[in-house]
Amino acid sequence: MDKRYWVGFNLVKGIGAVRLQGLRDHFGDLALAWQAPLDALKVAGLSSKLAERVVQIRASVDLDKYMARVAAQGISILTWEDELYPKRLKEIDQPPPVLYERGALSDEDSWAVAVVGTRRVSAYGRQVAEDVAAFLANSGVTVVSGLARGVDAIAHQSALKAGGRTIAVLGCGVDRIYPPEHMQLAEKIIASGAILSDYAPGTAPDAANFPPRNRIISGLSMATVVVEAGETSGALITAQFAVDQGREVFSVPGSILAPQSKGTNRLIAQGAHPMLSARDLLDILNLGRVTEQREVRKILPGNEIEAKLLSVLTHEPKHMDEIRNQTGLPIERVSATLVMMELKGMVRQVGGVNYVAVREDQAEYKV
Repeated sequence: MDKRYWVGFNLVKGIGAVRLQGLRDHFGDLALAWQAPLDALKVAGLSSKLAERVVQIRASVDLDKYMARVAAQGISILTWEDELYPKRLKEIDQPPPVLYERGALSDEDSWAVAVVGTRRVSAYGRQVAEDVAAFLANSGVTVVSGLARGVDAIAHQSALKAGGRTIAVLGCGVDRIYPPEHMQLAEKIIASGAILSDYAPGTAPDAANFPPRNRIISGLSMATVVVEAGETSGALITAQFAVDQGREVFSVPGSILAPQSKGTNRLIAQGAHPMLSARDLLDILNLGRVTEQREVRKILPGNEIEAKLLSVLTHEPKHMDEIRNQTGLPIERVSATLVMMELKGMVRQVGGVNYVAVREDQAEYKV
């Protein structure tokens, strides 16, 4: 796969997941789309203005030189077609076609929780953010946040201090650390985690960039924890993205008189899980067996029976008898395999002998 053309279209403002997929469908290949004349781009569905922008970028950017500069900066590029592209992120509606990465993502990041909140954090919020991030890291869960001042930075720092992994998602290029005083923190994250952005290297931080990047923070994560948030906090945007993506939202309750807690208290009123203890995360998300799940995944790869069970499981609870009837497998084989699949984090028992699929990317387990 030639990533040059993915990057080329990523440099064109206005071409995101939907338009890029449209170009792929129309031309059958991004190389052909990149080389297409103006009229052909219009026929493919681009507006005159956007088609002209493609032609302009194409004429002004030498993709070979651009890719060489990116590589020289130690930046990796991931696209939808890369095996290393985060599977959980790929499940969301309109995932970013291109991600720029410093550091390295890991299979361990399949177990990730976002910890976000206000920049104007209180002493109470600081303590909670520290405790939650450290608890997650000690439990083998990757902490995801946005490297912003306040709760974000505290979450990253606490995860690192606990010896865990953390991922920062930026609203600028991965070569433009913002805020600048977090340069040293960013380097530590790169050493034991990753910094990601869907904005091309060189992109300056801009207020308009930060709300869209929040969908990546929530998209990488099984759940989002909002520690403190005012009524207009960007953390509430992340929480809404999490809801839209079908992910869990936890909110830390606070004083009804504290401005930093107005947003979090409202989230609870709207149905978010009130987080009274960091252990609430482990219980509701079934994260208490992360270490077991990782070890079992290493020694017991997927097989035909697991693939067959996954083919009939969804996010809606299904009784073991119904699973047996739909697969035609002996009940003892179904029962034993489901136990192992639960250890591997592939399914979850939700009461009685009812099971749900934990993840939608079931093809990963097919043989």
